[in-house]
Amino acid sequence: MKTTILLFHPDLHASRANKVLAKAAQAAGIEVRDIYSQYPAGQIDVKKEQAVLETTDRIVFQFPMYWYATPSLMKEWLDQVLEYGWAYGSTGNALQGKKVILAVTQGAGAEDYTADGRFHVTTQELLKPLETIKYHTGLVFEEPFVVSGVLNLSEEALSDAANSYIARLSQA
Repeated sequence: MKTTILLFHPDLHASRANKVLAKAAQAAGIEVRDIYSQYPAGQIDVKKEQAVLETTDRIVFQFPMYWYATPSLMKEWLDQVLEYGWAYGSTGNALQGKKVILAVTQGAGAEDYTADGRFHVTTQELLKPLETIKYHTGLVFEEPFVVSGVLNLSEEALSDAANSYIARLSQA
């Protein structure tokens, strides 16, 4: 199964968690596409991105949660690349049956993302808008991979998270 990671982080060099996860995936032989570095001006090559998606079996959207949502380029990428007639619609079925994992990092701790936590919303609720695209595209969403509390993770805990990420991505 070919897995492709689409990494959406506007400042990957300043990121502890996303940088470590991406490097671990690359070291394991998984393709990691840093979308912000490929499109610094935000001008997305839609056909190129669609071609990448057509040749992969599992799509991983890796991103930090910003203000309880995706980074802005990820939203723009989804709006442009998953176009009518290609990703969905009467003639659009290019993604039908492809698997998706949302790989999310959160600065706050997991306890903050509970109904009774600091934010009064769960991570699953925040990810629901992304997962809802399955009803148009036929994508099959797997359980998200979430690393919470990255602002306070020790190096050992971050290394453990990277190992868990690789183990998860290595599953068929």
